[in-house]
Amino acid sequence: MNTTRMILIWAVLACAIVVPIAAAAMSPLLEWRDPTYIIAGFAGIIGMAVLLVQPLLAGRYLPGLSPVKSRHLHRFAGLTLVAAILIHVGGLWVTSPPDVVDALLFVSPTPFSAWGVIAMWAAFAAALLGLFRQRLALRFRVWRLGHTGAATVTIVGSVVHAMLIEGTMEVMTKTTLCGLVLLASARTLARLRVWDVRRRVG
Repeated sequence: MNTTRMILIWAVLACAIVVPIAAAAMSPLLEWRDPTYIIAGFAGIIGMAVLLVQPLLAGRYLPGLSPVKSRHLHRFAGLTLVAAILIHVGGLWVTSPPDVVDALLFVSPTPFSAWGVIAMWAAFAAALLGLFRQRLALRFRVWRLGHTGAATVTIVGSVVHAMLIEGTMEVMTKTTLCGLVLLASARTLARLRVWDVRRRVG
């Protein structure tokens, strides 16, 4: 891959991440929000950005990274996602505990809450499968199917969660980011063929 194309790919990825965050930072709604709530909100936005990077690392689409480096960064990004979720939920708990309890119990009147909780638990499951892969002693393809299945639920749940929320994220940049997350994930799933758990011959 030539240098120009490599730079272009990284530049597009950087824009896809930075622009939605910058747009949210300029939202007039921030003037009425508590600092803890703002931190929680931006942790959620960063989490969405990580969900774009994760499938790109898994599919080895990012130039200049070796397979080993991509794998290590994929694991680090997964831990970053878990941290972002904990900050997101923790901040919301500090500002409004009853709303978080209702969301966790799936009795919240806001539809986006249920999608967020589903995505959260799926993300935790994917992270645990990643951390304890060796101890589980599963066949690699079976393990990958479980890990990717949990990651897919995380991605779909997070996208629906984000799209249903009318908050600080600007609509066009949010829609673009969510679309890119879905596109990158679908492309990686098709490339890796994670649903095929049969042993290949030859």
